[in-house]
Amino acid sequence: MIAVDTNILVYAHREDARWHRAADRVVAALAEGKSPWAIPWPCLWEFVAITTHPRIYDPPTPLKDALTQIRCWQASPSLVLLAEDGDFGGTLESLLLPAQLQGGAVHDGRVAALCLHHGVSRLLSADRDFGRFPRLEVVNPLISR
Repeated sequence: MIAVDTNILVYAHREDARWHRAADRVVAALAEGKSPWAIPWPCLWEFVAITTHPRIYDPPTPLKDALTQIRCWQASPSLVLLAEDGDFGGTLESLLLPAQLQGGAVHDGRVAALCLHHGVSRLLSADRDFGRFPRLEVVNPLISR
């Protein structure tokens, strides 16, 4: 299964983003496809925080529009939302401790752990920081290979 990171969601949503067209094509193909795809819940809330932030976007996305976008993605019958459960803590610790993550990097560890915990084999992201999690294949769908 393929999961989508926050930055790809933001670019797909924001028409003024440099990578909008490419990201929108990627997310639309996943949402309209038959194969299961995933979004970790923390990425959805980070999407809201980024797109509605007035110091990041001028004008920012109205909160109502950001939440509507999430509902549109949720309407995809093949979407799986990745959430924490009772066994999640062990998976997260297995990533945080060896890499000695702290600060903002803990968020990336949480996203990576959610993916691994739910059997996701590939994360689509433009964030190179995910490279510190060798058990998770990270692919930037915005660059030509």
